Amino acid sequence: MIRILPRLNIIWPRREAGTAALEFGLISPLLILFVVGAIEIGTTVYQGMQAQNAAEAGAVYASKYGVDADGISAAVVNASGSVGIVATPAPSLFCACPVTQGLNEIDCTSTCSDGGAPGYYLRVGAQIAHDPLISIPGLTSPTVLNGESVVRMY
Repeated sequence: MIRILPRLNIIWPRREAGTAALEFGLISPLLILFVVGAIEIGTTVYQGMQAQNAAEAGAVYASKYGVDADGISAAVVNASGSVGIVATPAPSLFCACPVTQGLNEIDCTSTCSDGGAPGYYLRVGAQIAHDPLISIPGLTSPTVLNGESVVRMY
């Protein structure tokens, strides 16, 4: 068998022309998948940040100008140049007591565990619909990305 191999090289010489093109043809679908996936993740994260920033813009508006649902909604919608951001759910006031891990929502006539009066807070929400570049089985299309911000009013 060993003596036959050199003779086969004479009959069928090894040619390496086109090997790079063949390897690229085999690898390119995977490379394209990685690039599209990176773009998809990037746009999703970016739009999620836009929704969060829009909710924070609504909270800043409320802290400056008070509880004006129409003004807060307009601030949320106009916070970025992105089309499709909506102020959903509508801005809402609630009472809460500060605790170690955030806020504990309670009735406004109740008292906090430390005996103090609860604070009045405003919750501002923003949503944007994200249409993926490619459809992924198991995910709904479009995906709704949410942002929420809470500000103490008084």
